[in-house]
Amino acid sequence: MELNNPEATAQALSLLRSGQPFQWYVITLLALVAYVYFNEISKKNWKGIAAGLSLYMVHWFVEIVNSLVQHFSGHALWTVPTGTAFLLLIGVGVELSLMFSIAGLVFSKILPADPSMKIMGVNNRLVFAIGNAAFFSIFEIFLVKTPAFVWVYPWWGALTVFITVYIPFFVVSLYCYDWKPRTQRAVIGGLFAINAAAIILFAGFLGWI
Repeated sequence: MELNNPEATAQALSLLRSGQPFQWYVITLLALVAYVYFNEISKKNWKGIAAGLSLYMVHWFVEIVNSLVQHFSGHALWTVPTGTAFLLLIGVGVELSLMFSIAGLVFSKILPADPSMKIMGVNNRLVFAIGNAAFFSIFEIFLVKTPAFVWVYPWWGALTVFITVYIPFFVVSLYCYDWKPRTQRAVIGGLFAINAAAIILFAGFLGWI
């Protein structure tokens, strides 16, 4: 199969968790993310925090799967071959990951107060999840026109990203916003445990990702 940019895989692997491209602005981004969450904690906005953390856990799960695709097939579905100060996994730099760490929290701010309200006959949570997913998928079309982000396979594009990546991101996040605290903790904690175990096994012990 002809690939869009097979060289991007080798470029990304050469950067993977290397300290060489590090830039100090990463520290500022970390501080800003911490400020966002501590500000919400001070307001006891546990629902918004749950929306943020649940999306972030799905984000890490998807990135781990993408890295495993690279290991078993030779090429990930998407890669970040340049432009990041620290490449966490083959398809995500630290800047992008920090953005996703607060994306669910940010978008929960625009949710209607009534979770049962319908927009054109559709539950508003689902409408906002699909709308946000569409926005992010369309934005990726711009990203792949830069050297910093690559869709490697010709069949992988905005539609597949929309269906398999961003819809799960925002459906989980925006529905998690309304779940009971016990359910929120179970989902976020369960995803965290899966992701942590996968990173320890596949990155730490096996060196696959």
